[in-house]
Amino acid sequence: MTSTQNRTLQFQELGLMDYEPAFEFQEKLMKEIIDLKLANRNRTDDEQVETPNYLLFVEHPHVYTIGKSGDEHNMLANARKLEEINATYVKTNRGGDITYHGFGQIVGYPILDLDNFKSDIHLYMRNLEEVIIRTIAEYGLKGERSEGETGVWLDVGKPYARKICAMGVKTSKWVTMHGLALNVNTDLRYFEYIIACGIKDKGVTSLQRELEREFSEEEMAEVKEKIKKHFCDVFEAQIV
Repeated sequence: MTSTQNRTLQFQELGLMDYEPAFEFQEKLMKEIIDLKLANRNRTDDEQVETPNYLLFVEHPHVYTIGKSGDEHNMLANARKLEEINATYVKTNRGGDITYHGFGQIVGYPILDLDNFKSDIHLYMRNLEEVIIRTIAEYGLKGERSEGETGVWLDVGKPYARKICAMGVKTSKWVTMHGLALNVNTDLRYFEYIIACGIKDKGVTSLQRELEREFSEEEMAEVKEKIKKHFCDVFEAQIV
C-alpha cells in the first residue's frame, strides 16, 4: 500500500464500443496501476507515487460473455443462432458465469486500486451492489441482494424474483477490472438464449420493464449521473 490513499476517480465515457477493445483498454489501465504498485515497493515512503483509479462507462453491441469458471452449457444458442441475432460470444477472465451485454444497458467498469479504499473483495462487491440499490431506489424500485448470488435483484424470495443488474470482476494485486451491467432499455429477449449467470430459477428485468416506459437519451444520461453520484458516496471518492 502506498503511504497515502488516492480516492479520486478519473471518469471516461467510452460510448458504444465492441467488447474486445473495451476489455483491452481495461487490461491496459490495470497493468499500468499494477506496474506502478510494484515500482512503489522499491521506493521510500517519501518517494511513493499515488496509484490512479478509473471509472469507465460503456455500451456494448450484442455480446455474450462467460467468466473463467462459467459453464458453457449455459450458452443455449449455437453459432448459426448467434449470427441470426447479430450477437457474438466471448470467453473472458472475470468471475461469474454467462451474461449478456447490449444496447440500452449501462456497463460500468471500475478500475480501482483497492489499496486506495479497502483491500476486501467481498466488501467491494457489496459496495458495487449498494451503488445500484441506491440508484434504482431513486426510481421507486427496491433493489435487494440475493444470498450467494452476486448482483442486484427485485422481489428476492418470491417466485418472480428477477435480476436487474449483473456483476462480475477480476482482481490482481488488489486492482479491479470488469464490473456491473444495469439493464435500462435492454432488449430482454436476448437473455432467452442463455441461462443468465447460471441461475435457472430466476428471471431478468430492466428499468424499462419495471417502470413500463422507455428511457430517452437524456434519461439514460441521468441514470449514469446517479450511478456516478452514488459510486462516489459509497466509496467515499471524488470524480476529477
